[in-house]
Amino acid sequence: MALSPGAQAVAVARGWIGTPYVHQASCRGAGADCLGLIRGVWRGLFGAEPAAVPPYTQDWGEAGREELLWAAALRHLREQPRTAPPAPGEVLLFRMRDGAAAKHLGLRAEIGAGASFVHAYSGHGVVESPLTMPWARRVVARFTFPDRT
Repeated sequence: MALSPGAQAVAVARGWIGTPYVHQASCRGAGADCLGLIRGVWRGLFGAEPAAVPPYTQDWGEAGREELLWAAALRHLREQPRTAPPAPGEVLLFRMRDGAAAKHLGLRAEIGAGASFVHAYSGHGVVESPLTMPWARRVVARFTFPDRT
């Protein structure tokens, strides 16, 4: 039986667990940041990435109103309505501080009582973390990968 697209994305993301945190990197086992993990999942699902990634700052908490990561996600992923039920394989966009741009990404792995997500962050590398209320309240948008054609 074939895995659903969401389950495939989760399986690819979990294959990155243990990869050290390296800013702007996207190499399974060698280094990745949160965007690098999502880029790696994309490559695992589709092959080549849809666009080159310009340099970006490591300070995901910087103040600013420009939602560059959100805009890029809208170009390549499908935004989910807030009313849609959560689903494994969704890309989660987090705003880490009020007034700051949303600059952290993760991939929803489990839903329900044991909700979790896979993400990369400094000092921890790629890990699967519980999607606790402190994390969940920071989610500002959810996306799915496009259909394979």
